[in-house]
Amino acid sequence: MTARLIRRLAASIFVVWLVASGTFFLVAFTPGDLASKMADPRISPAARQRLREHFGLDRPIWQRYSSWLAHAVSGDLGDSFLFRRPVREVLAQALPNTALLASWGLFLELALGLALGLVQAYKPHSFWDRLLSGLSLAAYAMPAFLVAAVLLWLLAYTFPVFPPSHMAEPQAPGLSFWGHLAETARHLALPALTVGLTGCGAVARYLRGSLLDEKRQAYMLAALARGCSKRRALLLHALPNALLPMITVLGLSLPFLVSGSLVVEVIFSWPGMGQVFYAAVTARDVPLIQAGTVLVTAAVVAGNWLADVAYSWADQRMRG
Repeated sequence: MTARLIRRLAASIFVVWLVASGTFFLVAFTPGDLASKMADPRISPAARQRLREHFGLDRPIWQRYSSWLAHAVSGDLGDSFLFRRPVREVLAQALPNTALLASWGLFLELALGLALGLVQAYKPHSFWDRLLSGLSLAAYAMPAFLVAAVLLWLLAYTFPVFPPSHMAEPQAPGLSFWGHLAETARHLALPALTVGLTGCGAVARYLRGSLLDEKRQAYMLAALARGCSKRRALLLHALPNALLPMITVLGLSLPFLVSGSLVVEVIFSWPGMGQVFYAAVTARDVPLIQAGTVLVTAAVVAGNWLADVAYSWADQRMRG
């Protein structure tokens, strides 16, 4: 198992390098650069050329790539063209907000998916099973921006329960710790619910199938024969075994969780990586685009690798 995980780790590092290199050349070969984005007629061509020389945009692409790769390996991500600050500072400010949104979105995805899957598997092929199956498929098929639009219309404008955007109101800096926490929770509710709803359908579908497979096993029949109720047998015997394949499902859902969180951040003006990416792409901020791509790719690859580690460990425990 150790050798296989080491090979997976090496392959993961190669994937991160490949995606980062592809993004670099894709941005580099796209027409225009930071200087061309400055449409102010007061900026002379000579000043624009000095700007390109200052940021190294006048050098050949292979020199820029080798310089970027050497600095990235050493941990130097460069300076942001747009924010005029080191890229690490920009990412350090935005990353905790994205992690907060993604973690609560994942929690809601698992909680809603487990609840739906258990209800469906308890009485399969019933009215509730068919109804929840349709709702799960609808949630799985709907894009994040559509779910966000529906939640905004319903819970922010029609029934103004939650605020529609940003992370806090202007008066939030003067609040106490608990007041600031409550304010953040109110603003987090709709973005996290959007992320959770778009992912809970897949969790429910996979869990329902796994539970129905486990209900046909001999140990379930033995538990029922000993007088165990159907609900108790489903929760205490079938559910732990059905959760084992869910480790792989969660690992595979990480790319959709990260990408969905970034889209949701732009819609709700949540000050995280999504907002930073959007501004960086608009301004052709190459160092920030590169660093953000590497960070998101590394997070997704690391999540899949950790899921593989957890599955291998859990599978050995089950066999043992």
